[in-house]
Amino acid sequence: MPFDFQAALLFCNMENPFLSNYRNKSDEELIESAVAGSMAALESLISRHQHYIYNIALKMIGNVQDAQDITQEVLIKIITKLSQFKKESNFRTWVYRVTFNHFLQMKKTPSELATISFENVGNKLDLIPYQALSELEEAEMRLEIEETKLTCMNGMLLCLEREQRLIFILGEVFNVNHNLGASLLNISKDNFRQKLSRARKDIYNFMNNKCGLLRKENPCRCAGKTKGFIQVGKVNPDNLQFNKDYLKNIQAVAGLKTDEFDDFLTEHYADIYQKHPFQEKEHTQKIFNRIMNGKSLNNIFDTNNID
Repeated sequence: MPFDFQAALLFCNMENPFLSNYRNKSDEELIESAVAGSMAALESLISRHQHYIYNIALKMIGNVQDAQDITQEVLIKIITKLSQFKKESNFRTWVYRVTFNHFLQMKKTPSELATISFENVGNKLDLIPYQALSELEEAEMRLEIEETKLTCMNGMLLCLEREQRLIFILGEVFNVNHNLGASLLNISKDNFRQKLSRARKDIYNFMNNKCGLLRKENPCRCAGKTKGFIQVGKVNPDNLQFNKDYLKNIQAVAGLKTDEFDDFLTEHYADIYQKHPFQEKEHTQKIFNRIMNGKSLNNIFDTNNID
């Protein structure tokens, strides 16, 4: 079964009463209305697609602010090209080709520049002292412990080269099969499979030797590193970056796995990544408002027309 994009395109809960008139309309109908000057149609179109774009960006970059900025850049690029959409292909496919091309061509973010290699990440983890928690502390700090795990695993993704990272996120985390993945990235199916296989081995070899999530004999434990992550500023208990504002995990919106795993162990590691949150709340209205307040759109749409 191919990856079900529609399942991942969750409508946001906005207060604009005009959006209800558009939620059952097709992408093509929304495009036609938006190009004609309807802000409500444009907002509905953006809300339909931005969650998936944002969650891929967050996994690609590992920083909430950067992911919001990148999502805004991508959406502006899509909006400004709406009138050029020829309807010769599925709009969602066109959207994600634009998105992934942007991801691959954009300048490196500070998060990418700060992470050099798996060895570098491993050394940084070793420098954070292990501080065992009591059962009471583990219960009280469960959100911070989960945030530590998410921060660490997102840091591992940054050790991959950008194209390989995107392929891993698509193929391993969101279960995009090699046929669709190759089409979206404009590479051969063999190339997609080979790069995905290498990315799996790079990340899971590191986890196999360092991480205690599956191999209990490994020294690194999320709970034991949590106080250290807080002390060095990697986790802020008052402002969690990854473990908040979500209703479901990635596994709930990803399609069924169709490609074969290299071995049984990698399947369990993939399951850990797929249980990461699928973010769909805080960024939604913020990104849309920033786009609508941008002067660049005034020359394309009549943003004062809200039907």
